[in-house]
Amino acid sequence: MPTVLSGRALVVTATATATALLATALGAHTAAAETAAVTAVTASTAATASTDKVLVIGLDGAVLDRVKAANAPNLKGLMAQGLTAKSTLYANPMAATSSGPGWSTIATGVWPDKHGVKDNSFTGKNYTAHPDFLTRVENAKPTLNTYAAADWEPITSTDAGGPIFSAKVDKRLSLKGDRDGYGSEDPKIAAAAAAELRDQNPDAAFVYFGEIDVAGHSHGAAAQQYLDAIGRSDKLVGQLLTAVQNRPTYAQENWKILVTTDHGHTDSGGHGGSTIQERGTFVIAKGAGIPAGSVREDVKLVDVAATALAHVGVPTTGLDGVPLDAPDSDPFDTLRPNLQARVDETGIPAGVKGFTHTPPAGWSVDNSKMGTGGVTEWAGWAFATDEFWSQAQRDQWRELNVRSRDVFAVADSDEWDDKSHTGAFDSTLITPKWAVTGGTTRNLTFQTHYRQEAGQSAQVLVSYNGGTPTVVKSYTADAVAKSESLALQVPAGATDVQVRFRYSGNNNWYWTVDNVRLG
Repeated sequence: MPTVLSGRALVVTATATATALLATALGAHTAAAETAAVTAVTASTAATASTDKVLVIGLDGAVLDRVKAANAPNLKGLMAQGLTAKSTLYANPMAATSSGPGWSTIATGVWPDKHGVKDNSFTGKNYTAHPDFLTRVENAKPTLNTYAAADWEPITSTDAGGPIFSAKVDKRLSLKGDRDGYGSEDPKIAAAAAAELRDQNPDAAFVYFGEIDVAGHSHGAAAQQYLDAIGRSDKLVGQLLTAVQNRPTYAQENWKILVTTDHGHTDSGGHGGSTIQERGTFVIAKGAGIPAGSVREDVKLVDVAATALAHVGVPTTGLDGVPLDAPDSDPFDTLRPNLQARVDETGIPAGVKGFTHTPPAGWSVDNSKMGTGGVTEWAGWAFATDEFWSQAQRDQWRELNVRSRDVFAVADSDEWDDKSHTGAFDSTLITPKWAVTGGTTRNLTFQTHYRQEAGQSAQVLVSYNGGTPTVVKSYTADAVAKSESLALQVPAGATDVQVRFRYSGNNNWYWTVDNVRLG
């Protein structure tokens, strides 16, 4: 998994720099001293910075909770001074929770249904249509300098199905590790990358370390050996941070640093499957504009490439990811503080708070045609998180809902039917009334994930000025993790529009909706 160090802007004051270097020289071990280097690298504002630069660090197979438990002062310093955002991946049949799909998602900024990598065979890869972010930098701004270094060969070499980062990248370093081709050469990667960052002039860089994943496979994520590997990798991260800080032109530069990972690990070791442990990822980001100690739930792995590109002024058109500084205005996400734990569900851990039936302000749910009884969590449209909903029943494509973020709306007749009930599932989600002008065209956009089965119905309906709702979209086939856009022809004289999402079924499948907007 890649640990991406992404900072909005890193400018060092002389005092902070001196403090960090002195703490390092004295070998201090206090919490303040351990994080001094990180604080110095990212302490000041970017008011005087003139050159935007970005560094992405990838830590293969790193589990966020274990990073927090390990002796990892550099990573913890970044979290304390910036953003920590945990997230989840897909699962099969979209792709396995393996390195090939994971690093491809991070590098390209699109999900596997676009970049085509489903496992470590790289069969079906489509990097031509969806290149890595360093190649996008070269295509858009060839005068910028790009750099990539890794000891898992597919990342930077044509061996074993790669390269993920193309030959257009100005400098690529590829070393072969001793276990499945990755991990053992991490110190050499760190030394070479540190020299490049300190002494040369990279504008956008990606550096990979693989030892944590090796430890996960050999000992499991719950083992002390896994924590030890995180600690050793953290020291390599510190080398890179120090190299950036020691650049002769650092005071005139605006660095963004991101840390991320490609997949998780089970406690006993291994990944590739659909458990929440295997699907777990994260993004740590540090720099100007990112509040210290902030935590977000709406960040996705595809946002790494988008953030890196935006920072160096390259368009992100066509990416699934969005830059970290893009505002989150989805009303469903405002419900997170009100989410509650399971009631009838048994597969969801008791400590996970992830659902509510209370809609956001201005929205409503019409359950007048809804049957009674059934599983409480899914009695009509609910608002839930991926961590909650996907664990209700694994391996039924719920894990594929990758384009929804944070809290989304879900109607699930399959799970509702798991407890005795009368009647059928028939529930309608209703938006607020939005102002429109007659005779214009407005685009209704939303993210959706729908699994089709005979006997169920999913319809989008609109009404103007409180009139009778009319159907503008009916789903009759799977719509897996889709971005939907519907052109609404506003009739003459209309002053407002209201949208309804009606789902009915009985032990069929489900429908999710998120980020509903009228453009």
